[in-house]
Amino acid sequence: MRRILPSFAILLTAPALSLAAHLSPPAVNAFESYIANVEARLSSNHSSPDTELRGDIRIEPVNGGSWEVNGGLLHHWRGTAFASEASPKDLLALLRDYNNLSLYYAPEVISSRALTDIGERATLAMRFKKRQVVTVVLDAEFQTQSGLEGNRRGYSFSRSTHIWQIDQPGTALERRRAEGVDDGFLWRLNSYWNFVESRDGLLMECEAISLTRDVPAGLGWLIAPVVKILPRTSLEFTLTATKKALAANTMRRPTHDHAN
Repeated sequence: MRRILPSFAILLTAPALSLAAHLSPPAVNAFESYIANVEARLSSNHSSPDTELRGDIRIEPVNGGSWEVNGGLLHHWRGTAFASEASPKDLLALLRDYNNLSLYYAPEVISSRALTDIGERATLAMRFKKRQVVTVVLDAEFQTQSGLEGNRRGYSFSRSTHIWQIDQPGTALERRRAEGVDDGFLWRLNSYWNFVESRDGLLMECEAISLTRDVPAGLGWLIAPVVKILPRTSLEFTLTATKKALAANTMRRPTHDHAN
């Protein structure tokens, strides 16, 4: 695993400032109930992304973007993008390149590897870094499901099963905190891709749903930018990086001279 230097703000190590948070059963129940409703909608309604989208990335909040639940905050953002000359097979191959995601999604993704891979379903381990006022390094595991529906449409679902916050990453003192007993910057993260071929490229839509701590009184200046802004900026980064990766892969496609 690549060595990285710890970049936590000094404030995070100050004894007088406690950021400790605990993931509560009511917060977990709220997330799981919401996810059940979202997945029921997705399974019954495979609507196409914006058919007029050409180049620009659009990010929009769902249900206001962030809202309080008992013991935390739920976040739901939706983004759409267009990748010219790309196909559903191209994006599916990219999303399934589990051992090389850091090539496409650096600097947020530090490393990744498939723990299991049986085609449509896989278990993915990932270390990633979130930076917004402070920098947080996390290890996570996801259950993924992906595939094509015909030749023109594809999907990919990713559901977090474990997320650990890392103290002093990349050093001899590196350690994982207990799940749900950390600073609470990310406790759950699910993403849902829907993509469809258009006349001259690929229309992509991604919904990201996450669960974080709430904003404690007196620490809003530090916590709020992380837990409220980061879900949107992370989704925008993901779509931007995906467009760039698809464009680069398209440029590397072999060309064939049929003149002879």
